Amino acid sequence: MKFFVTGVSGQLGHDVMNELAKRCHTGVGSGMEPVYAGVQDGSAVTAMPYLQLDITDRAAVEKEITSARPDAVIHCAAWTAVDMAEDDDKVEQVREVNAAGTQNIADACKKLDCKMLYLSTDYVFDGQGTEPWQPDCKDYKPLNVYGQTKLEGEWAVANTLEKYFIVRIAWVFGLNGKNFIKTMIHVGKTHDTVRVVNDQIGTPTYCVDLARLLVDMCETEKYGYYHATNEGGYISWYDFCCEFYRQYGLTTKVIPVTTEEYGLSKAARPRNSRLDKSKLVENGFTPLPDWRDAVARYLKEANL
Repeated sequence: MKFFVTGVSGQLGHDVMNELAKRCHTGVGSGMEPVYAGVQDGSAVTAMPYLQLDITDRAAVEKEITSARPDAVIHCAAWTAVDMAEDDDKVEQVREVNAAGTQNIADACKKLDCKMLYLSTDYVFDGQGTEPWQPDCKDYKPLNVYGQTKLEGEWAVANTLEKYFIVRIAWVFGLNGKNFIKTMIHVGKTHDTVRVVNDQIGTPTYCVDLARLLVDMCETEKYGYYHATNEGGYISWYDFCCEFYRQYGLTTKVIPVTTEEYGLSKAARPRNSRLDKSKLVENGFTPLPDWRDAVARYLKEANL
């Protein structure tokens, strides 16, 4: 198969390209930068075709995707700076990327009659209660601009295409770019104590594992909405931090605090990010491994 992947300089796009190479698929990567700007680790992504593409440029999107003629597009590119998205002067820019940009890609896929996989987020829900969110739940009440614009991206895909996968993920960490583990290990090396929220509940997602699942999906015609995070049960950010500190060997004291006590975020965060993933097994997909195992592999590969 031939794939077109957006956002390959980000955490997930990098690993998707490597997964395609492992399976001997053809992959064309794209990003905002003139040349590939991700980690230069000698992996396959640095050797695969790359082109500069602004997904908000409708004509450019149609031109490049039509020229590539992929069997599937995996759309990883997004505005993900959640707090910055709340700034009044950024809202329309965020919407242009997450909603209009996604519409541009969906329209190009429709023209080619190719598959599209769109990465979405737990932030499309209001995060209330304790019940896991079902992938086909339509009770959308985003708490912030990021969640609202990602939801608008979902609508763009679902209202334009029939051959689509919408995959909601949460708490992502990967080898390329910034993430919670990298940040907190850096902080833990320079502080005796750290404060981490313990009332936001979900499950981490390792990009290497997720990339495998996304390619699995695109090799089928089992379209629809899915949730995908690593297995291992629902935890808090506090639990997550304690575990990777333990595995890394840091003795920094982790202090659990409420979201209100932490108080640094401009954008509201969902308390309940539990995503029900049973639909994966029901449709014959292999779930992602336990998140603790994913952390161990990540720490080994990341050389933090």
